[in-house]
Amino acid sequence: MTQPPISARADAPLPETPNSGGTSRRRRIIGVSVVGALFVAWCVTVGLPTDPILASIWLWVLTIGWNNGRHWTHHLRFLRDWLPVLIFLVLYSYSRGWAYTSTTVPHVYEMLAIDHAIFGVTPTVWLQQHLYDPNHIHPWDVAVSFVYFSHFVTVYIVAAVLWLRNRSAWAAFMRRWMLLTFAGVATYILWPAAPPWWAAKYGLIEPVARLSSRGFNALGLHGAGNMLNHAQLGANPVAAMPSLHFAFSLCVAGFFMTQLRKRWIPLLALYPLAMAFTLSYCGEHHVTDMIAGALYVLASFVLVSVGERLWRRRRTRRLLRTAETIRADAGADRTAAPVELDRTARPADLDRTAAPVELDRAAEVEAGAAPGPAGTDPGAGASGSAATAERDPAGAPVSGPPAGRG
Repeated sequence: MTQPPISARADAPLPETPNSGGTSRRRRIIGVSVVGALFVAWCVTVGLPTDPILASIWLWVLTIGWNNGRHWTHHLRFLRDWLPVLIFLVLYSYSRGWAYTSTTVPHVYEMLAIDHAIFGVTPTVWLQQHLYDPNHIHPWDVAVSFVYFSHFVTVYIVAAVLWLRNRSAWAAFMRRWMLLTFAGVATYILWPAAPPWWAAKYGLIEPVARLSSRGFNALGLHGAGNMLNHAQLGANPVAAMPSLHFAFSLCVAGFFMTQLRKRWIPLLALYPLAMAFTLSYCGEHHVTDMIAGALYVLASFVLVSVGERLWRRRRTRRLLRTAETIRADAGADRTAAPVELDRTARPADLDRTAAPVELDRAAEVEAGAAPGPAGTDPGAGASGSAATAERDPAGAPVSGPPAGRG
């Protein structure tokens, strides 16, 4: 997962990073505050924006609030740059129907067997037997609800911040995330697998509850909890292997672990660890699913890093060839010998450079002088000899200046 620092990368040319010109700090604070208030009102009245497209729209609104002093055409850059991402998210939404049908028989025994081989118990069952009380909501029940919900917004918030601050870093992050998501969806279609709550529903393990939205009800955020429940009902129920919930959290943490100082690594690691506990405690994923998700993250980072390295190498070779061609052309122009001495010159070059010489000779002939060596003064042929031999009309040679000038 090691990658070069963001500032040192030489990726393909990207659009210029948008700056904050035209937006004062006061306007920015006001704009972000207004967007934040609207977002809170939306969550309380409508619910949490768990749909990826809706989350992207809210991110666009946030970037408008951040740069509210810029011309409206500046804000269209977000749509231009994020259009491929939005198309990808639409296809991701449709993949739910491709992966699960009424005849789908998901895999589940494999994950249960691996989890039991590692821990000796089923982790979800053990955690709920020791931490879950159906008659009382503990603080960790509230915490896991927010951690679980962060899956739907963290990646997009990180991407929006990178888009505002460093377009090259944004592109690098999106390449890794999109490959990771594509690999996960492909696995859901080719190898559907069921989570622990599904296994408990059909009696394959001891009864467990699905707790991911329970904490919102304790805080009175019934709209948020209901919307999360609605999103879970419409989600793909056989999307357990790999766990993209855990993979996304590890993708965010892993991307910044190589960019920040080492003292921040433990803090970054807390997020995927908290997500792992949440997913297992709430019955959303097996531990085996999360191990597979970590391997998918590693593979995505390695493949994209290799691809970027090959692209930079190819681009560097192309630039070097162009530079060598330019230097060779410039050197040929500076060191070119006179055309009449360059026997290797192209015929077209000879025709162009010989034209002045031929004109000089033509002028001598027209003046009546004997043509001299190429490139000499036209008068040199007349003064270079004692006299010019000519014949008079009678045919006798005479000596004197050339005749026929009148």
